[in-house]
Amino acid sequence: MTQLIMKIILSGGGTLGPVVPLLVIAEMYRKYNPAVQFIWVGTKNGPEKEMVAKHGILFYSLTAGKWRRYFSFWNFIDIFKIFVSFFSSLILLRQEKPDLLISGGGFVSVPLHWVGWLLGIPCWIHQQDVLPGLANQLMSRTATKITTALKESATAFSRKSEWIGNPVRDLTVNDLSAARARFDIPAGVPVIFAMGGGTGSMTINKLIIEAMQSWPKEWHVIHLTGKERPAELNERATGVFPNYRVYKFFVDEMKDAYALADVAVGRAGFATITELASLSKAAILIPMRGTHQEANVKKLVDEEAVLVLNEDHESGLKLAQMVRELVEDDEERARLGKKLNDILPRANARRIVAIINELLI
Repeated sequence: MTQLIMKIILSGGGTLGPVVPLLVIAEMYRKYNPAVQFIWVGTKNGPEKEMVAKHGILFYSLTAGKWRRYFSFWNFIDIFKIFVSFFSSLILLRQEKPDLLISGGGFVSVPLHWVGWLLGIPCWIHQQDVLPGLANQLMSRTATKITTALKESATAFSRKSEWIGNPVRDLTVNDLSAARARFDIPAGVPVIFAMGGGTGSMTINKLIIEAMQSWPKEWHVIHLTGKERPAELNERATGVFPNYRVYKFFVDEMKDAYALADVAVGRAGFATITELASLSKAAILIPMRGTHQEANVKKLVDEEAVLVLNEDHESGLKLAQMVRELVEDDEERARLGKKLNDILPRANARRIVAIINELLI
């Protein structure tokens, strides 16, 4: 079978939330059509560039202007950034001549997709969170195709929307002993995996330090602090807690950390949630106040699929207690993991391929 040589631009960044599902889409389609060429458009200083490079995808950065739905002096500055992004997008699309644009969200994608629409390029946006963010709302008006990770989210858009689930990367670990060796963790000990998203979370970094002081010394903690958050206190704590390991960023190591985790502690971004769901992991989520993460968590709490900690009102001692209770209750960990897996199905690879082919006709 002769494969079509085509070019697809993926876009999103600033955080890893919109990045991971699109990399999965790229991987799925490459298996169907190895001749496809992918290009990534992201932010200049976001964490996505390093992850994208691991997948052999050419990376371009654009200035990302953000419109805030409240009064802010920065809105006046970002208006100019949006104009710059618009003309930069026009130059890029004229130069690369892609057959399709796909975005998982993020303001860096908005001018790119608007220009793509003006040039007659098909545009697909994928909505992960329960409530659509402003970037996806803006792009939805000109999008050719809209897909959602959750069934109820499809109603927020027009008839162009389709519920497909969320694309999830392959996190299978066949050799747990190799995973344990990577982190120097012996068999048979509880492992806590803490993460604050692609950019990290100072709140989670602080809560983990507080919580560890109440946990048994034989427990092991893998802590992903994030590249953009100060972690000096956490790094110093490794000298006090010998089974505490601090990392700023993961790529290939992520699946090993997931595999070893008895309990995961993290933010409530949807990419993280769906990865935990795909592995049936018990999770304690700490949503970022005033963001879409609170809506994500509400649905999961209503379904009794996760435990939640309020970052404004709870302490490290409360987190320590919640984790300890889960570690000591095998049945509850299994129940939480199964429930999360049941309500968040993976996107089907065949449907992903079919959508791309439909858009390229």
